[in-house]
Amino acid sequence: MRIQLNEWQLYKNFDELSNDILDMAKEFLPDRLIYLTSFTEQEQIILKLSATDTAIQLQEGMTVPLHETVCNRIDFSRNVPLIYEDMRKEAKLDDLRLTLIKANINAYLGIPILLANGEAFGTLCAAHSEASEFSAKSIEMLQRIAKLFSYYLDLERMAFRDALTGLYNRQFLFRDFEAGSTAGGALFFLDLDGFKQINDKLGHDAGDAVLREVADRLETFVQQQGGIAVRLGGDEFIVNMMDLTDEEEIRKLAEQLLDRLSTWDAQLAALRLSVSIGIVLYNANGVHKLDSLLKQADNALYRAKAIGKNTYQFH
Repeated sequence: MRIQLNEWQLYKNFDELSNDILDMAKEFLPDRLIYLTSFTEQEQIILKLSATDTAIQLQEGMTVPLHETVCNRIDFSRNVPLIYEDMRKEAKLDDLRLTLIKANINAYLGIPILLANGEAFGTLCAAHSEASEFSAKSIEMLQRIAKLFSYYLDLERMAFRDALTGLYNRQFLFRDFEAGSTAGGALFFLDLDGFKQINDKLGHDAGDAVLREVADRLETFVQQQGGIAVRLGGDEFIVNMMDLTDEEEIRKLAEQLLDRLSTWDAQLAALRLSVSIGIVLYNANGVHKLDSLLKQADNALYRAKAIGKNTYQFH
């Protein structure tokens, strides 16, 4: 589950530690531009630069389509650095030539930053406008610095993730909502129908497996539709869809969620495993209390349960 674009912005001391990482790397490559990036599914984001007045045309906050970046060619599966000491001599970079010329990058070192689960966060990079060599010692030290940074990311990530499913947790929901609720949107409060029977008849290991599968389906849903997926606890989940206020579109998404979470193998279908959903809308630029919205969504969920389950109701 890739880190969301806004997740790292909620981490404690992220800016301070990022600057420290760049300063440490600069000790070993003082004549290079050092920069830190992160990935979304589609883009690379330039998070931090060791300097802003260089010949290299990069800026903090810049986003680049992932397929147009050199970093995308790093072998993250093997955690291997990517090194180009003179890009003008690299025929295999022809498809990126214009991008590199525009950025004025001719020497490049890209160190993968991996989380403990093997997921790629981004890169720690060094670049120069002229051809130049990277010593084995400098490469090794940047790898160590990237590893230290990944330890920090894992610790911060644990504070915002549910241990069983990997989805965001209640703490992240509240922090994220506080940061972005002015955009307006819709909260979907989901509760599994028939889940108690799974634990009672098949055991808690089977129940945990169902929760992880639900999380995977919700994660796929938000990757396709936007928003974030959260496990509140037990078999309760939240999907927060920002920038969405059209009721007809919200109904279509609710139907998709019902379909995704009500289709199971014969054993689980026999136990009537499905989902009920309560939906509450919040207006853009309004004053919203998440606790109140969750209560309203919970009341709508209760009505969905009362009329037969495997359906949705609006507050």
